[in-house]
Amino acid sequence: MDDQARTRKSHWIETAPPGDLAPPPDGDLTVEVAVVGAGIAGISTAWELARRGHGVALLEADRIATGVTGHTTAKMSAQHTLIYDRLRRTRGRDGARLYAASQMDAIRHAAETAEALGVDCDWETTAAYTWAENADRTEELRAEAAAAREAGLPAQYVTETDLPFPVAGAVRVEEQAQFHPRKYLLALVEDLQRLGGRVYEHTRVVGLSEGERCVLTTEDGVKVTARSVVVATHYPIFDRALLFTRLTPRRELVVTAPVDAATAPTGMYITPEQNTRSVRTAPYGDGRRLLLVTGEHFTPGAGGDVEARFETLSAWARERFGDLDFTHRWATQDNDPTDSVPLVGPLHPGSKHVYVATGFGGWGMASGIMSGRLLCDLITGRDNAWSDLYDPRRVAPVLREGMDFLKHQADVARHFVGDRLQHLPGPSATSVDEIAPGDGAIVHVSGKRCAVHRDEDGKVHAVSAKCTHMGCLVAFNRAEQAWECPCHGSRFAPDGRVVQGPAVRPLEQRDI
Repeated sequence: MDDQARTRKSHWIETAPPGDLAPPPDGDLTVEVAVVGAGIAGISTAWELARRGHGVALLEADRIATGVTGHTTAKMSAQHTLIYDRLRRTRGRDGARLYAASQMDAIRHAAETAEALGVDCDWETTAAYTWAENADRTEELRAEAAAAREAGLPAQYVTETDLPFPVAGAVRVEEQAQFHPRKYLLALVEDLQRLGGRVYEHTRVVGLSEGERCVLTTEDGVKVTARSVVVATHYPIFDRALLFTRLTPRRELVVTAPVDAATAPTGMYITPEQNTRSVRTAPYGDGRRLLLVTGEHFTPGAGGDVEARFETLSAWARERFGDLDFTHRWATQDNDPTDSVPLVGPLHPGSKHVYVATGFGGWGMASGIMSGRLLCDLITGRDNAWSDLYDPRRVAPVLREGMDFLKHQADVARHFVGDRLQHLPGPSATSVDEIAPGDGAIVHVSGKRCAVHRDEDGKVHAVSAKCTHMGCLVAFNRAEQAWECPCHGSRFAPDGRVVQGPAVRPLEQRDI
């Protein structure tokens, strides 16, 4: 891809700017419910509560819907690759049915909400597919189709799709949807404010004191007192629940290019093969649609040459869809729960007034809306049929998925322990002079590990190499110009500013 022919900004952010800034609070405040994080889960929760008459404050560290939600591929689907056969084995048939019902409920609710608010968010009802090209996986697909159908989804096994290349087989689920997430969410925020909800951007929360009245503290020292608190920061910024032991961060790349609408795929597609490939199209105008191709997933901070990964994904797209003129590229980040099911409910066993929504595993659109409905019910004391399924305090399903849990812990331990030894893991430089413009490396300076970046003008920026979350060493992602932590996925700008949590404090400055 030619740098002049693309933008690194998400298509959703570029085509739906956030408007005027909602400034941070100018002093301490008291509110009935405080929601931390203004992605799809946080916005949905705040809006659901406000429409039931509750006083809500929505606190966002950056701009609303510009984090993970602003970088999604925006599939509103209950068909989550190959999950139902697994759920049937680990949660039983009733658990699989509840999962399918909760996700389909979210899709229907979003469609009704968009219509009720008159939101033009490019909503399209379509089918979702999980495909394979390797004939050895057809039995796996047949089993998934049967499990999804048993769970209540309109699913079937097929061998034909509208992809421009042959497949060995696929699971097709009807009545799914795709949309423009930011147009939808900005409309929700507007209605939230109309209902009396308060919105604060550039308001990073760094502390939480639990009790009958919870108190949040922002990085500017402002105190927000609330009867209930919702932590919807994608990866929880508070570790007291030890949820970080049950979440694995995963980063994926996205490239886009306009294609002829007459030949564009109409469905939403994903395959677990080839390091994941996801395909869908969105309205673009002038007789064209925008092709979105996603894949090349990797652990943040351990992705190697991410620029090469972008090129691999682009080459795959060209091979399958012909000569493409790429317009955008970006990356998104997800958190995979060790037992496949999101964690939505009380933050920890002792929590009475603090709730969390996390672990969407790449399917945050329907799961985020589901979370808003579920958390609103929990906070207002209403029964919800799937509260037990998503309860973060669950233990038995985690034990049944023990191998995934242990593998994740082994990977984190390798970094956590190894990063405290004297060797330098991963790419590094022996001196600052070796670092090329636009690149970064870990360097020993005066006996300390420093994360050193040289910008395109040759200016050097140095910060501590230790992530402020739990002290693992960061690594530089040149393609995205960010320091990334391989343990829990925190990301920092070259100058150390927090880009993505769970870290809430910047990397310390170093004078070299």
